[in-house]
Amino acid sequence: MPKLIFDIETIGEDFDRLDDTTQEILTRWIKKESDGEPEYQTALEELKNGMGFSPLTGEIVAIGVLDSEKDKGVVYYQHPGKEGEESEEDGIKFKAMSEKEMLEKFWEGAKSYDEFVTFNGRGFDVTFIMVRSAVHGIRPSKDLLSNRYLSLQKFGSKHVDLLDQLSFYGAVYRNKGNLHMWTRAFGITSPKAGGVTGDDVGRLFKEGEFLKIAQYNVGDLRATRDLYRTWEEYLRF
Repeated sequence: MPKLIFDIETIGEDFDRLDDTTQEILTRWIKKESDGEPEYQTALEELKNGMGFSPLTGEIVAIGVLDSEKDKGVVYYQHPGKEGEESEEDGIKFKAMSEKEMLEKFWEGAKSYDEFVTFNGRGFDVTFIMVRSAVHGIRPSKDLLSNRYLSLQKFGSKHVDLLDQLSFYGAVYRNKGNLHMWTRAFGITSPKAGGVTGDDVGRLFKEGEFLKIAQYNVGDLRATRDLYRTWEEYLRF
């Protein structure tokens, strides 16, 4: 059965450009919990840097998909002013387009698959994609949130979230680990090996390094693919 691996990269809005009401809502809790101005400023900076973690204050700048059987894929990515531009590298195509077009392409391609693989996709990627799709008036073509427990799956699409599987649905509760830690443990090349991390995406976007973001996404896809193969061989029942 063909499997589609996918991953997204996001950025947040500029907090300082938000309306007063939105700023107040976002900062209300840190104002209450901060013990003095220095602590508040630290918390505020963290909040500003985390705007891309919510589809209410962020947007998708890259969606990468990889067919695990063919080992070919595509990264749709934002490159303002260069929509329609395409390139290819090591079996991966790069296509520049708007966020709305990326989401339309993703859901159209998803129709050809019944099994999907992510790392923390249920906790982040899928919910983000679904909300941003709704924002643009796009209806998902697949339900990627049902059937969480693989052994109980009886219908619909199968979504293997490797964070779920490797943490045994939360049995490993103290430190579930991120993609870097799991790839490190299994001797798989980390997506961070190229010197770029998810924390750099916002900065790279501001600097106009759009293709670099897309190339970083490829590292996530391939790391997830290799981690999936390891899990399937040694831990899947």
